[in-house]
Amino acid sequence: MTTRYHNFSAGPGALPLAVLEEAQRNFLNHEGLGASLIEMSHRTKPFESVLYAARDTLAELYGLPDTHEVLFLQGGAHLQFAMVPLNLGAGAYIDTGVWAKRAFDEAARVGPAWKLWTSAAENYRNVPAPDAKFDAPEGAKYLHYTTNNTIYGTEFHHVPESALPLVSDMSSDFLSRPMDLGRFALVYAGAQKNAGPSGVTIIIARKDLVRSFTGAANVPLIMRYSIHAENDSMYNTPNTFGVYLVGLVAKWVKANGGLAGMDAAADEKASMIYDVLDRHPEVFDPHAAPGSRSRMNLTFRIRTGADAEKALLAAAEKRGIVGLKGHRSVGGLRASIYNAVPRESVVALQGLLTDFAAGKA
Repeated sequence: MTTRYHNFSAGPGALPLAVLEEAQRNFLNHEGLGASLIEMSHRTKPFESVLYAARDTLAELYGLPDTHEVLFLQGGAHLQFAMVPLNLGAGAYIDTGVWAKRAFDEAARVGPAWKLWTSAAENYRNVPAPDAKFDAPEGAKYLHYTTNNTIYGTEFHHVPESALPLVSDMSSDFLSRPMDLGRFALVYAGAQKNAGPSGVTIIIARKDLVRSFTGAANVPLIMRYSIHAENDSMYNTPNTFGVYLVGLVAKWVKANGGLAGMDAAADEKASMIYDVLDRHPEVFDPHAAPGSRSRMNLTFRIRTGADAEKALLAAAEKRGIVGLKGHRSVGGLRASIYNAVPRESVVALQGLLTDFAAGKA
C-alpha cells in the first residue's frame, strides 16, 4: 500500500482508510452493476438506494425523531448562510469566529438580523458560558450559532439556552458526539471536515420548516428547502459520489461505536495534544480558553515567533505529518483531529511536539 501521511488538514480533512478502500473496490464496478457510480444517473434505483442508505444511517446515528428529516444539498455552509434567512426569516446570531460572523453578515444582507453576543474583542478565544441566556429580539425567528470554529479552535460543549428555535452550523464537529438534534429547528454541515468529501452539505431539519416555504416570492426555487425536500434531495443533480462517501462514513461511524465511540475517541485524542501544549507553556501558546477548547481543531502559536513555527512545520514534514499550518487569516499552527484521524497519527504529533519542546525536533 502507498505510504499515507499523518493528515491534520482542516478541510477537506482526513477520511477513514476503510471508507477509501471500500470506495476504491467499488469505483469501476459499483456493487457489480457494470459501471461506476459516477457514471450512473441520479434517477436510477441504484443511486436512490445509496442516497436513502446515507440518509437513514445518519438519522439512526442521531436517533432523529419523526419530526425531522435529512437532506443533501450543495454549496457548502456559505450557501446556508443565505438559505437560512431566506427560508426562515429574521434571525439572532452568536458570533464566535469567522464563519459565525459570515453567517450573520449574510443574514443582515437578506433582512433584519441581531448579533446577541460576540467574542471578537477577545480575538475569539471563547464561546458563551453554559449559563448564558439569550433573549429573543422582537421579530427574530431563530437563534443561530456555530458549534465549532475551525480557525480559532473553539467549540461549544453545551447547547445555548434560548426560547428561540435553534439553528446551527455543525460543519466541523458533525458526527463527533451524541446530540439531541430534535432540539434544533435546523442544522447544517459541510461534509468535507468530518463527514465526507467536499461538495455535499448535510441538512437536518424539522419537516414543518423545510416542507412549507414562507419566504419571499422572489426567492429562487433552488434556494428553497421545500423544493429539495419534496424532491428527495434530487431537484437538481446531486453530488452522487459525494453522497455515497457520506453514507460510507456514516456506516463506518456506526461500526466503530457510533457517536458515543467518536466522542470518547475525540476526548482522548484532544487530551493527548493539549496535555503537551499545557506542559510546555514556555514554548506553546494555545489560542482557545480552556473551557472553550475545540476537540476537532487545536490551534496554537509558538511563543518565540514565526520562524520557530516554520521550523516546526519543516520538522513535521520530515516525519510525514502534514496539514499543521494555521488558517491564512490568522497564521499560527492548527491540528485538526477529526474522527478519521487515527490515534497513531495523534501519537506521532504528540511525539513531535514533545521533541520540539525539548529542542530535539
